[in-house]
Amino acid sequence: MMYLLAGDIGGTKTILRLVRAETERLKTAYEQQYVSSEFMDLVPLVQQFLLDAENHSGQAVQPSRACFAIAGPVVQDTSQLTNLAWTLSRDRLEAELHLDRVFLINDFEAIGHGVLGLAEDEVHTLQPGQPDADAPIAIIGAGTGLGQGFAIRQGDRLRVFPSEGGHADFAPRSELEFQLLSYLRDKHQITRVSAERVVSGQGIVSIYQFLRDRGLASESPTVAEAITTWERQAGRDKTVDPAATISKAALEDDDPLCRQTMELFVSAYGAEAGNLALKLLPYGGLYIAGGIAAKNLPLMRQGIFLNSFTDKGRVSALLEEIPVHLVLTPQVGLIGAARCAAQV
Repeated sequence: MMYLLAGDIGGTKTILRLVRAETERLKTAYEQQYVSSEFMDLVPLVQQFLLDAENHSGQAVQPSRACFAIAGPVVQDTSQLTNLAWTLSRDRLEAELHLDRVFLINDFEAIGHGVLGLAEDEVHTLQPGQPDADAPIAIIGAGTGLGQGFAIRQGDRLRVFPSEGGHADFAPRSELEFQLLSYLRDKHQITRVSAERVVSGQGIVSIYQFLRDRGLASESPTVAEAITTWERQAGRDKTVDPAATISKAALEDDDPLCRQTMELFVSAYGAEAGNLALKLLPYGGLYIAGGIAAKNLPLMRQGIFLNSFTDKGRVSALLEEIPVHLVLTPQVGLIGAARCAAQV
């Protein structure tokens, strides 16, 4: 039986999963999460994981291949992590971990591999469309930033291509969004605003600040305290997640300002997903990943997202035929890393 190692490598945490390859099925044998900064490098972390797996099962296991999804760029099978003093290379990891093959891929590329390995209960379909298995697949995901990518089938394999589409220009569609654009340019003293500045966790906060500063709705004391605390804190010392605070208050439906914030955010998210769909015509499916969408499923289902997604003038009918799926599991990257490792 062949064992594979899948990893989701981040500046804060690293999740490793040992997988048994049983014919065409991949079955999790052991999984563990670690604090990345407690290790000088990925090699001792993996060694600790394999020791933990041995203690758990009572037998030593040596995986033959591994795929590590990394929160950062991968160039020529090498990656320098942004928030860790780790430099990873395929050749070194193969040698020091005694692996036949190591794949280093971008974390969003891993999501692209993972979407086809999801179970039915790990996906919520917003729009069934008219699926075409031979057509491209699009992936978009708002989280800390805004990831975008696509995948195409080549024979029995799926090739996944990440992109920097989240850094394309934000395109306002209403007077309110034009005001938001102007607000962000003035606030950050910049000449252009990317889609990522609006459609991301930071974008939620920016929209909230914009609506608050324009006096379009009043703040609740609880949310105001959280946002003020976050605004006063600097850099990595921040202890408050303002986007989570805002979305939670919006879902509880007792804070008009948070509600307006999230409705504007979801509308902009849908519009940007529609822009991606126009470029690719992904009749293989458009998948919405990232933690924000899954945590705000009731808002995503209300129609605001899809209305903006399909509101493309003369070509709106094209987008109504595209299947749109929302990824519910945060483990999609690990699933994708395991599927990538399984490829010959």
